Amino acid sequence: MCKNILFFIRVTIGNKNILLFENYKQLTYFILSFIYIFLYISIHLKNISILLDMETGKIIAELRDKKGWNQSELADKSGVSRVMIGKYERGESVPSIDAAKKIADSLDVSLDYLVGEGVLSRFDKKNLKRVEELELLEEDKKKTLYDLMDTYIRDAKTRKAYAS
Repeated sequence: MCKNILFFIRVTIGNKNILLFENYKQLTYFILSFIYIFLYISIHLKNISILLDMETGKIIAELRDKKGWNQSELADKSGVSRVMIGKYERGESVPSIDAAKKIADSLDVSLDYLVGEGVLSRFDKKNLKRVEELELLEEDKKKTLYDLMDTYIRDAKTRKAYAS
């Protein structure tokens, strides 16, 4: 008896009616497909997020060690609790954007650097500032500095090639 009942869902956009589903079977397939896709994406995004967060914790620990600080010192300088810094470093928790910004600022790196992403993620704030200031120089001085850098880079690559 129920099989003979037609099920219509229509959406009106402007003056046009759009037929979405003609029967329960189509609606059921749509809902199940949507749930499957949602779960698939959720699981995969969570796995990606966990990997990034674990990397962020490692980066925080490496930067902190490079500065010779313990977790308490980083906590004092960043305003983030020592307990939370420990959790971030162990990958047990994810820093909020606010906490990540405070930690990045205290370690003198960008947020990109802290999470290991972005084009400039390998540069610390000091190098980024130098590049910004270099761009403010007169063209002839800028060219001289770029030529000098290119010479040093070429020489370093040459030494490396002949060393191996």
